[in-house]
Amino acid sequence: MFVRKKRNRSGSTSVVVVDKHGGKFKELHTVGIGHEGSEIEQLCIQGRLWIKKHLGIQEIDFDEADLKEMERRNSEQVLDNIDSILLNGAKLILDKVFDSVGFDRVGDEVLRHLVISRLCEPMSKMATADYLKTHFDEDVNLSKIYRYMDKLYNTQQETIQRISVEHTFSVLGGRVEMLFYDVTSLYFESFREDDLRSPGLSKDGKTAETQIILGLLVCENGYPLSYSIFNGARYESYTMIPAIDDFKQRFGLDDFIVAADSGFMIKRNIGMLSSGGYQFIVGGRIKKEAKDVEQWIKTIPHEDGQYHEKKLENGYRLIVTYSSKRAAKDTYNRNKGVERLRKAYACGKITKDKINRRGYSKFLKLDNDVNVSISEDKIKEDDVWDGLKGYVTNTALPPAEVVTQYRGLRVVEKAFRISKGSLETRPIFHFTEKRIEAHVCLCFVAYKLYKELERIINFLGMGMSVDKIIKIAKTITTIRLRLPLNNETVTRTMMLTPEHRSLTPLFEYLGV
Repeated sequence: MFVRKKRNRSGSTSVVVVDKHGGKFKELHTVGIGHEGSEIEQLCIQGRLWIKKHLGIQEIDFDEADLKEMERRNSEQVLDNIDSILLNGAKLILDKVFDSVGFDRVGDEVLRHLVISRLCEPMSKMATADYLKTHFDEDVNLSKIYRYMDKLYNTQQETIQRISVEHTFSVLGGRVEMLFYDVTSLYFESFREDDLRSPGLSKDGKTAETQIILGLLVCENGYPLSYSIFNGARYESYTMIPAIDDFKQRFGLDDFIVAADSGFMIKRNIGMLSSGGYQFIVGGRIKKEAKDVEQWIKTIPHEDGQYHEKKLENGYRLIVTYSSKRAAKDTYNRNKGVERLRKAYACGKITKDKINRRGYSKFLKLDNDVNVSISEDKIKEDDVWDGLKGYVTNTALPPAEVVTQYRGLRVVEKAFRISKGSLETRPIFHFTEKRIEAHVCLCFVAYKLYKELERIINFLGMGMSVDKIIKIAKTITTIRLRLPLNNETVTRTMMLTPEHRSLTPLFEYLGV
C-alpha cells in the first residue's frame, strides 16, 4: 500500500492511495487534487496518514524532553558496544602496498607486522611488540619476534630479495639499465668485536663503537635491488665487486651499467669490472691522473655546460666538466676549512690530538713535528681544480648521458638517508650475526614499501611525501562496534578531518 501521484489532463495532480495484490493495482482512496507543489506534498502526507490509520498503526507523540532522553540513551548504548578503537590508518595503506609488491607470498604475517611497524614507528623489538598490540590489536610477543627473525635469516632472505627484484623489473618495464652502488656504515651501541662487528671508518662519526658495512644496489628512481653486509673494518672499495657479482649470479642479470663514485675507482676494481664484462661509469680522480692528463685537464675552459673527453692509456674514456656553481662551493668550503686551520693553529704549534686530522689539514706544513704554518702555495695549487669533475667509463654513451647517468647516484644517498632517518636502521641492538642480518633485511623490505608508496603517490599527483602521508594516516582511526542481538561486528574507518580526507584518492586507488 502506497501513495501515488497521477497527472491529470487539466494540469492538476490527483493523489490516491494504491494497493498491489496479485500483480494488479487497485485504488483504495482518493486523497484529493492539487495544483501546486506544496499543496500536492501536503496531500501526500495526508495519504500516508490514511494508510497508517487504515492499517491500525498508532504513533506515539513524544515530547521534546522524551526525545532528548531517548537520543542520549541510544548514544550511550552505541558507545557501550564499542569493541575497540584502532589507530591503524597507516597500516590500512601499507597492508595494500605490502601485498601489491608481492611480499604476501612469503606467507608469514609476522614479516608484515614488523615491516609496517618499522615504517610507522621504528623502535626496539620489545617496544614494537607493545606498539602492535596497542595500535593494531595484533598479539606478537617478543619471543615470537625473535623466533621469526631466526626463521627470516635461515629461510626467507633469498625469497624476499627475489620478490623485490621481480617487482622492480615489472615497474620498470622488464629491464634495469643502470645499477648504482654505494656503501654506508651501521653502528652498534657496543664496543664488543666479533667476526662481523668491528670498529672502522664510520660515516656517522662513531669512531669508537663497532659497526658493519652495508653495501646497497639500487636502480633508476632509487628502487632497491639487493644488499650485502661486510665486516665493519672492511675497506669499502673492496665491497663493490663481491656485491655486484653476487647480484649477477643470483638473479642471472648482466645487461646493465654499473655506476659508483670516485671512492671505488681503484685499479683493482676497474680491472675486475672490465674483466667481468661489466660496463661502468665511475667518478674520476682527476687530481691523481698521469701528468699529461693532468696538464690537459688544467687547460680546459671554465665554461658551464661543456663536455671535454680524452682517451686514457687503458682505453677508457675520461670526461671532464666544469660548473661555476661547483666552483663557488669548492672555493667556499676551502676558505671555510682554511679559516678553521688559521684559528686552530694560530700559535704556530700543533698538539698531538690534531696530528691525524683529515680534510683541510692537507694545507698544513709541518716542521720538526711541532711547528706548523699554512702553506699558501698548496692553497693556490688546489684552487685550479675548483669546479672540475671527472668521469671514467668504458661505455659508448655520449658524454652528456654519461654525466646524467652518474648523477643518478644521488638515489643511493637518498636511500641511506631514508634508511637511517625515517626507518632508523641504526643503531643496531642485536648481537648475533643472524639477528643482525635479519634486522637489515626487515629494513630493506620497509624501504622497498617506502619507495613503492612514493611511486603511487607521485602517480596520483598528490603532491605529498611518504613521511607526510604516513603522519596523517597514523591519526586515522577504525572503530569496531559490537551488535549483540545480531552477533556481528561493524567496522568503520573514520575520515574526520580535512587532512584525513586529503588521503581519499590513495585509499580509493589501493581499495582500502
